[in-house]
Amino acid sequence: MSFNELNSVENYIIKQLTGVNLNINEVSDDTSLYGGFWHYKSPQELQRSVNEVLLEADLKVALIKLNPEITQNPDLADEVIYKLRAILISVHQVGLVRANEEFFKWLQGDKTMPFGENNRHVPVRLIDFEALKNNSFIATTQFRIHHRETKIPDVVLFINGLPVVIGEAKTSIRPAISWLDGAHEVHDIYENAVSQLFVPNILSFATEGKELYYGAIRTPLEFWAPWRLENDEDAIAKRLGLGEVGKELSDLLHPQRLLDILQNFSLFTTNKKKQRIKVIPRFQQYEGANKIVERVKEGKIKKGLIWHFQGSGKSLLMVFAAQKLRREKNLKSPTVIVLVDRTDLDTQITGTFNAADISNVQTTDSITELQTLLERDTRKIIISTIFKFRDAKLNMNTRDNVIVLVDEAHRTQEGDLGRQMRAALPNAFLFGLTGTPVNKADKNTFWAFGAEEDNGGYMSRYTFHDSIRDNATLPLHFEPRLVDVHVDKETIDKAFEEFKESAALTDEEADALNKKSAKMSAFLKSPERVEKIVSDIAKHFKDKVAPHGFKAMVVTPDRYACVQYKEELDKYFPEEASKVVISTSANDELEFKQKWGVDKGQQEKIVEEFNDAQSDLKFIIVTAKLLTGFDAPILQTMYLDKSIKDHTLLQAICRTNRLFPNKSFGRIVDYFGVFDDAAKALQFDEESIKTVISNLTELRDKLPEALKDALSNFKGVDRTIDGFEGLEAAQNAINDNDKKDAFAKDYKFLAKIWESLSPDPMLNEHQADYKWLSQVFESVRPAADNIGKLLWFSLGAETTKLMHENTHVGEVHHLEEFVLDADVIENIFNNPDPKNAKKLEKLLIKRFKKHAGDPKFKSLSERLEALRDKAELGLITSIEFVKELCKLAKETIVAEKELEELIIEKTPKAALTELFIELKNDETPAVVERIVTDIDAIVRVVRFPGWQKTSSGEREVQKSLRKALLKYKLHKDQMLFERAYGYIKEYY
Repeated sequence: MSFNELNSVENYIIKQLTGVNLNINEVSDDTSLYGGFWHYKSPQELQRSVNEVLLEADLKVALIKLNPEITQNPDLADEVIYKLRAILISVHQVGLVRANEEFFKWLQGDKTMPFGENNRHVPVRLIDFEALKNNSFIATTQFRIHHRETKIPDVVLFINGLPVVIGEAKTSIRPAISWLDGAHEVHDIYENAVSQLFVPNILSFATEGKELYYGAIRTPLEFWAPWRLENDEDAIAKRLGLGEVGKELSDLLHPQRLLDILQNFSLFTTNKKKQRIKVIPRFQQYEGANKIVERVKEGKIKKGLIWHFQGSGKSLLMVFAAQKLRREKNLKSPTVIVLVDRTDLDTQITGTFNAADISNVQTTDSITELQTLLERDTRKIIISTIFKFRDAKLNMNTRDNVIVLVDEAHRTQEGDLGRQMRAALPNAFLFGLTGTPVNKADKNTFWAFGAEEDNGGYMSRYTFHDSIRDNATLPLHFEPRLVDVHVDKETIDKAFEEFKESAALTDEEADALNKKSAKMSAFLKSPERVEKIVSDIAKHFKDKVAPHGFKAMVVTPDRYACVQYKEELDKYFPEEASKVVISTSANDELEFKQKWGVDKGQQEKIVEEFNDAQSDLKFIIVTAKLLTGFDAPILQTMYLDKSIKDHTLLQAICRTNRLFPNKSFGRIVDYFGVFDDAAKALQFDEESIKTVISNLTELRDKLPEALKDALSNFKGVDRTIDGFEGLEAAQNAINDNDKKDAFAKDYKFLAKIWESLSPDPMLNEHQADYKWLSQVFESVRPAADNIGKLLWFSLGAETTKLMHENTHVGEVHHLEEFVLDADVIENIFNNPDPKNAKKLEKLLIKRFKKHAGDPKFKSLSERLEALRDKAELGLITSIEFVKELCKLAKETIVAEKELEELIIEKTPKAALTELFIELKNDETPAVVERIVTDIDAIVRVVRFPGWQKTSSGEREVQKSLRKALLKYKLHKDQMLFERAYGYIKEYY
């Protein structure tokens, strides 16, 4: 028996969750092996029609069991089911996220119905969150669902008849197939074609048996995340394969975990484009937030440090923790205080809480207000800055259910303010969250927040390497530039003896300190030096940043340098391409204040404009503002000309490592010489932090080897031959899937290095080889629709440019047009010339791709693949290969003729007739033909070319359809209306 998607991955998932081995139809008796919650039912055993999303019989049983009022009157269950069905149907009007959000209110038990005495509203429970065994947990496979078209997800999990998890399995034995192909199917195909199925969805997952990734509805694929196992260090980094995926699956899909995510870790928020989105946690956010909650519930240890690397989602972790703490009944309505240490961070955290619609959130604008709230024993989530604890009174609130979450827990928290906070809230729990802990005598994050009971001083840790491995953040590259403009070490040492740069400097303080070192300042801001740097920035940006659609930040020594850089940049770019973001002080001249001062409102607008990919704003110029707490995923490159050290440096450079489509790394271009000694600049106790930055010189060293590896796939191929002969020779060298995938892997690694280095002059000597490899790669890359999204990726901007700019060497020979008909096939059959057979093979592949969605052609395509495999393994002679190929070609012609006839036959009226006959029941009038004729006549009058793409066209057609259905008293059947409208949209 061979390995395939079904027997080796899909059936493994079912075995892992339910104990049922579908390969041999056996059930494991040992429930400890699979948890004992999920029960397998085949699709045939589910009591449903192909159009139904819910298992209504199971749902009704659960409603009667979990709601006393419905127990007394079971008919009330139908009213609830009717309401839920209405949300499913609404998905086409309101969109999937809003429908899911509405359904979640029911799932979480937040909805009421007038089922009590005297029509009193009582909460309706769909799920028992306390006693898991009171719910039914069903897993099924090959779940056929028809809406506008039929789709068959591999795995669907139901809780009380509600489909809460959709999973897609892919084959584990073909290197080019990855979990990404399954995720693409769920996200891009199923969510659109059968969106009703996803209205109750908690999460979806995809795996090819090597890696497991999961995501919420409408989550772009780059934000799907792996699920890791807590306290399993070895498994996290080193082990892959079915065993590891099985453990992760069992952990993620354990009912307790799923219901926790449903109840406490699902947020509906609004993104910067004002779109509603759903957010579920990455595993480090889930683990960190739950550790906070558990520690508070236990009540023994009163503090803890969470060290998660920059960019790995600490703001959301705080939202999840605060939300769950407020919901914990045992904590008796706690007060959760979220403290940030900078005013500009205040807006980011507040924004995260407000956008997520968390209830009972209050932001304080003054110390007095904060003190009043605490003295009055306010039970809410309070967001404030630590500076507002200045002059706080002793024992302001002595309750032990006050929980303080401190963001970026270093710097000021270790000083007097930290002590005042502890004195004001003596019994509070204190949790510090940081991406950059400090372990020095005067400022020690571990002492302030780390509990002795915690190994290493932190209760949860997520390193830079973890975040890169999980695609939570991107790698950082740095480029040292222009040695003659760097500051020499002696000057630095002298000038900065007194320049003890505190991390929380304001713009004004930075200016003042710079004035103390006039010599340094004069050197840094000398017009000649700034001209030289800006000229280099302009060239670098145009060559390396702009072609990819990314943006940049320029970090200058002080506020006046910001203006200098802006004026110089305007010589190379339009004025609107750059903006200065600085604050001004009372001592500044009026003209300077009026021209350059940026208040909070203006800053927010600038940030919003910068985040808009279509806007003209390409550069933000700063000195201290926006170096921390600034989230702009489109920012890829930072031009750094300022001395920054330690955690401030790490926070600043990590502005560039946020995920963004087609972005593969963040880049720091260093003009100051900050990274001349990277280890010193990033002075942390952890050795691992020193590898945060990868120098481009390392990539230069790797390029020749990577090029050699990619070319080794084409041993003996003459790369000087042009035209189709040369291309065919290259394709023949990688003539099966394994060889193609091996080449794709080598090329992918090479292309990453090439894109990172481009336009480095050292690439010139390798350009011919790289261009040749790129063209071969493009010629064998599968159609984007079907296979291997991860390995067979799109070419990068630099590579595409290289291929476009260079005209083909030599003339391009077109293969002669090859007609597929019975005579041609007969001729090849009788004269099996390998060249003609090859042409026939290519033509068949082209035809199969054209009809990719048709099962008949899919079957023919699979037979061709099997035939080619046999030939490659030498299991059949070349004569037999040609004969079988001709047989396949004949069947293809027959299939195409049948398809043509079907298309001719399937007129719009025929399609509608088919629909009405399919949905016909006792109440449908017998005169189906007349109904269809009426609809056809009315729709033909109001429709116009392209009506489907205009709201007025859709409105008119919908109105006409309702009118036609009203005549036959069918206007109340919403499903019939939706299906009929779907057909009209497709066929008219």
